[in-house]
Amino acid sequence: MREAWPALAGLSAVFLFEMLDNSILNVALPTIGRELHASTVALQWVTGAYAVAFGGLMLVFGAVADRFGRRRVMLVGLALLGAASLATACVTTAEQLIAVRAVTGVAAAMTTPGSMALAFRLFDDDGLRVRATTLISTVGLAGLALGPTAGGFVLAIAPWQVLLLVNVPIAALAIAGVRAGIAADQAADLHRDPVDGSGAVLATGTIVAALAAPTLFLNQGAGSWLPWAITALAVAGAALFVLRERTARHPLLDLRLVAHPLVAGGLAYKAAAGLAIAGLGYLVTLQLQLDWGWSPGRAALGLLPQVVVLVAGGAFVGPFVRRAGLDRAAWLSAAAVVCGLAVYASLGRFGYVWVALALVLVAAGMRVVGVVAGVNVLRGLPQNRTTIGAALTDTATEVASGAGLAVT
Repeated sequence: MREAWPALAGLSAVFLFEMLDNSILNVALPTIGRELHASTVALQWVTGAYAVAFGGLMLVFGAVADRFGRRRVMLVGLALLGAASLATACVTTAEQLIAVRAVTGVAAAMTTPGSMALAFRLFDDDGLRVRATTLISTVGLAGLALGPTAGGFVLAIAPWQVLLLVNVPIAALAIAGVRAGIAADQAADLHRDPVDGSGAVLATGTIVAALAAPTLFLNQGAGSWLPWAITALAVAGAALFVLRERTARHPLLDLRLVAHPLVAGGLAYKAAAGLAIAGLGYLVTLQLQLDWGWSPGRAALGLLPQVVVLVAGGAFVGPFVRRAGLDRAAWLSAAAVVCGLAVYASLGRFGYVWVALALVLVAAGMRVVGVVAGVNVLRGLPQNRTTIGAALTDTATEVASGAGLAVT
């Protein structure tokens, strides 16, 4: 594994960007609103433009990467990320910032699925694949956990643009690591089926609608017609996409591959875990502040057990998977998530110790599920379809997390 360190450093930097980007920016939104005279709706689009572009285009760029080269698409995406981040220094209006964030989301869609697909392809041994995936996800989760705190310190001494300019050195590190540690794309590892344009449009539209619907439910409530209309659009789009992929000669996503037990099971685990953890985090935050009267700072400390387990738990994922095996580790970690939710639902109102226990159980289960499910999805796919598999995994998590917030 030592020979793969340059590649793993570069791929970890890619995942660090994804996890750090929005978490560090959220801290700066009030400052951005004041300096750019941005409305509340505009500030929502500062983060929303990134999320929509990222989530909506992952599947398409995953398919493109499997056809035209994972390393090539990764490097183009990283260059775009660096350019978009540099453009932040020239932003003077909220509209310009929204445009920059949308381009950054496109760059994330080009790079994030490839990070896991390329890490998977570095090794033939499942144990090494688990270790590599655990390392990359740990770096990303550390960025997610430390981002708000680091962002607050930076804002105390520097303008908010610095928070986005930090992506420039991250992109440079990733480019150096990918170029040094990952061999050029080989034609034998790719496939040359034409890109299914109709399928790409349907997939993007469906995912964008699925990502927008939860936000609309939260902002406008279930009594408004618009959230229901967008939800219906997402359902109709999904049905049309399935119909298109079943009849297309060269589908964007071969549904027969998705039906493989490893792929279907891995996607189900990822979606269910995303649904659970998003909903739990939202409920606990509301309970601590609104029900128990905790301050935002104290509530943030109350979520610390979850953060600690997600970041520090990476050291235990590999040994646990080696001892239990991939299949057993998947259902045991899923059981931990279910137990954590049960503890919160039945005992969470009786004191913080039960809330903390629920957070620890769910985070521990999530830490293993995230790695094992991702590896299983890629194990179940042909070598020339791994990037769209990683994109499908990330998309399932994004959509399920949004649904989890809406349901709670």
